[in-house]
Amino acid sequence: MSLDSTNLPALEARYQELEQDLQNPDLAKNQKLYSAAAKRHAELGRLLTIWRKITKTDEDLSGAKSLLADPNQELRDMAQDEVESLNKTKSDLEKELKILLLPKDPNDEKNTIVEIRAATGGDEATLFVSDLYRMYSRFAENKGWKTEVLSSSPSTMGGFKEIVFSIEGERVYSHLKYESGVHRVQRVPSTETMGRIHTSTVTVAVLPEAEEVEVDIKPEEIRVDVFRSSGPGGQSVNTTDSAVRVTHLPTGLVVAIQDEKSQLKNKLKALKVLRARLLDRAANEQSRKISSERREQVGTGERNERIRTYNFLQSRLTDHRVGLTLYKLPEILNGDLSEVITEVSAYFQTRLLASVGDNV
Repeated sequence: MSLDSTNLPALEARYQELEQDLQNPDLAKNQKLYSAAAKRHAELGRLLTIWRKITKTDEDLSGAKSLLADPNQELRDMAQDEVESLNKTKSDLEKELKILLLPKDPNDEKNTIVEIRAATGGDEATLFVSDLYRMYSRFAENKGWKTEVLSSSPSTMGGFKEIVFSIEGERVYSHLKYESGVHRVQRVPSTETMGRIHTSTVTVAVLPEAEEVEVDIKPEEIRVDVFRSSGPGGQSVNTTDSAVRVTHLPTGLVVAIQDEKSQLKNKLKALKVLRARLLDRAANEQSRKISSERREQVGTGERNERIRTYNFLQSRLTDHRVGLTLYKLPEILNGDLSEVITEVSAYFQTRLLASVGDNV
């Protein structure tokens, strides 16, 4: 899709039409249709706002350029500065417009399921799983999103061997989708008497939450086993068989949930996680059909890729994909993740723009 003065009137008309539709009480009765109309109305609004800014910048540029031939040298110098500033503004606006016109990731509007697991480093890795869970939870809180723990496996040191949780809110997946990968931590453990730095890794997987209509799980395709939930060290934490293990027979995927005391609630959570994993599996299979060159251009956030290092001694975070280094690790781990998210998203958007070229 491209945007120019020839199709601008049609977009203006469609925007006004949607605005009228959204005021229709009959449309409000159908939440799905209303939500789709509201989403399209907002998208067109952003496009038209930027286009109007570009048009106004062009008008200002024309006026400034007309002063470049003025007999007054001081006025010519001021006009030259204005032309350079307006050219920069126009370039930034055009880039923003191109990003809005990029092919949309259909999952961007979705809620997410985040899975964090200790990889290498023993107890230190489990403690860092806890650190990252707190980081994402506080970032979500700052954004006004809702988090819910779906499954967790506590460690004896007070961390987690793994934790799975959902995040619900506006465009959650679009913000967090590039967090998938290997996160490395470098710090001196509290038990280290010689002051040696310990390196550990954890894996993060960010999955778009799947609707039931997207992933149809037939009853005959799953096996449900129940067992007694356990805590750190294997001790029983429940007197009833409320923990649930769901096995998807066609793929062999297994989800075990034990956090709730209700067997039904654990089963529903397990199916929620299973749907997300099946949707992710289908997406990965589709991406493998795309050329390796194309995958490299758009960036896929492979989970076996070390994407980030958290160095406690230097209070430093480094994202290895984008070359970003920030020396404010305590603030970031306390949920101040916006700058990191913005820089990483901009990096992948720029790469996608380069791969698509002038076709947008």
